[in-house]
Amino acid sequence: MHKQISTLKIAAIYMGAVIGAGFASGQEIMQFLIVHGRNGIKEVLLVTILFCYLGAVILCLSEKFKTDNYLTIINYLVGKKIAKILDIISLLMLAGGLSVMLSGGGAVFSEHLNITAWYGILIIVVINCLVLLCGIQGFVWLNAILVPLKITAILIISILIIQLQNNPGSINIMQLPDNITRHWFVSGLLYVSYNMIIVIAVLTTIGKGINARKAITGGVLGGIGLGITAGVMLLAGLAVYPEITNYKVPMLYMAGIVGSGVKNIMGFLIWLAILTTTVANAHGFASRLAEPGSNRYKVIGIGVTLLAIPLARFEFDKLVGIIYPIFGYAGLLLIFILILGPPYKFLRLSILKK
Repeated sequence: MHKQISTLKIAAIYMGAVIGAGFASGQEIMQFLIVHGRNGIKEVLLVTILFCYLGAVILCLSEKFKTDNYLTIINYLVGKKIAKILDIISLLMLAGGLSVMLSGGGAVFSEHLNITAWYGILIIVVINCLVLLCGIQGFVWLNAILVPLKITAILIISILIIQLQNNPGSINIMQLPDNITRHWFVSGLLYVSYNMIIVIAVLTTIGKGINARKAITGGVLGGIGLGITAGVMLLAGLAVYPEITNYKVPMLYMAGIVGSGVKNIMGFLIWLAILTTTVANAHGFASRLAEPGSNRYKVIGIGVTLLAIPLARFEFDKLVGIIYPIFGYAGLLLIFILILGPPYKFLRLSILKK
C-alpha cells in the first residue's frame, strides 16, 4: 500500500479526480466558462493557477503527515471544531458528486447509444465496486491507464473543432445568455472550490506513497494539464456556441461534427472519464471512514455507491447546474483555508522561532 507512486501517476490521479462527467462531457466548461465568452480565457488562467498551487499544497501536506485521508490536514489547518463541519460538508459533497457521475454515465448511454440510462449507471456501479475491492493500487492504476487516454481524445477533438470553424474561438456576444448571475472571477473560484472537495479527498490518500519533490511536481503538472485541457475546450465550445447548449453531453456534439466514428470513440472515452471520477468519489469517501484497502473500506465504498443510485436517475445537466454551484459555495471556505492556511502556519512558526 505504501509503495512509491511516480510523479506522472500523481498528476494522473489529480487530473482523474477533476476530469469526470461534468468536465469530459463539456457540461462544466459550458456552465462555468463558455457562458462568460472571452472572459472565460481570463477564468482559465485563474483556475490554472489555483489548481497548480492547491494541488501542490495538498500533496505537500499529505506527504508531511503521511496521510491516508483528509481529516489530519483539515485539523492541522483550522482546528478540530471547524474541521468537523468541513468533514461533514466534504462527505456530503463526495456522495452527491458520486450521484452526478452515475447520472452522467446514464446520459452517455441514453443520448449517444439510445440505450436506457439504467444500463450506463449499473455498469459503472459494477466496475466501481470491483476497483474498490482491489484497494488503493487498483485506484492508482485505473487513473494511470485511463486519464492519458481521455485527455488526449478531448484535446484532439477540441483542436479539430477549432480548425474546422471559419473563425476559431469566435462568438456572437448577442447570443450569450442574459441571465448570467456570476462574475467570471466568482465563477472560477466556484469551479475550483467544488473540485477541491474531491481533490483533497483523493490526494490525501496517497500521502504515504510520495516524497516532497514528487508532491510539488505532481501537483503543478496536474494543475497545468487541467488548465490546458479546459482552455482548449473553452475555445472549441465558443466556436460552436450556442448550438452546444441543446445537448446534455456537449463534447459528443462536437465529436459528431468531426465525424460519426470520432463521436463513437468520444462517447466511450467520456464514459471512461465518468468511471474514473466515480471511483475517485467512492474511494475518497471510503478512505475517510476506513483504512484504504481494508474490509471496512470496501464495504463503505460499495455501500455509498449503491445509495447514490436513486439520485442518479435525475437529469444529468440539471444535477450539474444545481448541485455543483451549491457545493462550490460550500467549498469556498475550504479553498480559502488551503490558500491562506499554509502561509499563515509558516509565518507563525517563523515568528515563534525568533
